[in-house]
Amino acid sequence: MSDPYDGTERSLGQLVASATAEMSALVHDELALAKAEIRQDVKRGAIGSAAGIAAAVVLLFSLPMLSFALAYAINTWTGGHNGNGGWNLVWCFLLSFAANVLFAGVLGLLAYTKFKKVKPPEKSIASAKQTAAVLSTVKPHPRPEPSKALDKALDNASAVARSSV
Repeated sequence: MSDPYDGTERSLGQLVASATAEMSALVHDELALAKAEIRQDVKRGAIGSAAGIAAAVVLLFSLPMLSFALAYAINTWTGGHNGNGGWNLVWCFLLSFAANVLFAGVLGLLAYTKFKKVKPPEKSIASAKQTAAVLSTVKPHPRPEPSKALDKALDNASAVARSSV
């Protein structure tokens, strides 16, 4: 690219090629920025999804086994194993259920915090808006009306034809 202050002027073709190359580089850089931001948010979303799925799986598949084991452990702990009665098994099962729900709630909270961190690609949006603002202020070079240009070209052609006769 030539220095604009060295006194030489670039041709229209050079200007168009330069503008095309710079626009292509700008679009390429903005796409790369958007991909990087989206990749980071997808990673956060995947971790949040995995935690949410893990919470659902834990609650669904281990709840019966954990509930029975925990209920009988509570009953044994309160003295039900030696025939002294202990807590009623109903209360033991309810306490077991509450412990499982609490654990699933902790996993759900982890999923929520990960999903909350997922944001739109703000840098890419700001950059695209800035580019659009710059491009909206660009004005095209004024062109002569086609009919006047055509009339001028025809007059020149007829003048050349008359002078060659």
